[in-house]
Amino acid sequence: MTEPGGHAGVRTETREGIFIITIDRPEARNAIDGATARALAAAIDELDSSDNLLVGILTGAGGVFSAGMDLKAFAKGEKPVVPGRGFAGITRTEIRTPLIAAVEGYALGGGTEMALACDMIVAARDATFGQTEVHYGIVAPEGGMVRLPERIPHNIAVELLLTGDPLPAARAEQLGLVNHLTEPGEALTQALELAHRVARNAPLAVAAVKRVVNERTAYRDQDALRDQDQIVGLVLDSQDAREGARAFAEKRTPHWQGR
Repeated sequence: MTEPGGHAGVRTETREGIFIITIDRPEARNAIDGATARALAAAIDELDSSDNLLVGILTGAGGVFSAGMDLKAFAKGEKPVVPGRGFAGITRTEIRTPLIAAVEGYALGGGTEMALACDMIVAARDATFGQTEVHYGIVAPEGGMVRLPERIPHNIAVELLLTGDPLPAARAEQLGLVNHLTEPGEALTQALELAHRVARNAPLAVAAVKRVVNERTAYRDQDALRDQDQIVGLVLDSQDAREGARAFAEKRTPHWQGR
């Protein structure tokens, strides 16, 4: 096991070839600001650049995966997106190494989109997913609208995206979004067990599987993301988007203007 490393808002640790990336902003429910996005991008680069790292695990500190975008930072004009890499430096990155999300607590908004960018998801029974962006005058442009309808039944994905309703982990497992459910506090342990089951296999075979799956899905996703950007850009830059973030920061009900 290597000594822990990392940068602002992110910790990393290696255990027998398994690279654990931990979002470490529990005071903000592991919400992603610009510095954390850049640190996550650097961690993914480290995962993909080392021949000794066989599988990655993405998780969150303090019993929470991530509440998504840091709306207080967004209200100040900051966007947690790395150019060419997407939200948190992850959602639009073609990650070569198998990556598992270990989800405890909330994975909301961009938190769900980060989990969707992973190859597999392990979640505690009391965890909650959700594309809650519509509550704040924005949408889910970093994979939520593209990947969620591909991972669960289309009509249910549409309902979740339009209502912003939560998706309990047990229901997510029934729908096929979650690979394995665990007792609370055991998601990382189960993710490590799954990672070791992958890592014990022939590395060239594992790399080939990941590459073929990526080439079949990633390019299609990238085309869909580019197409949606032309539609949602006006939403993300709207007065309503700024109002939603301000209302969240000020703990009040937003007043939508439709512009």
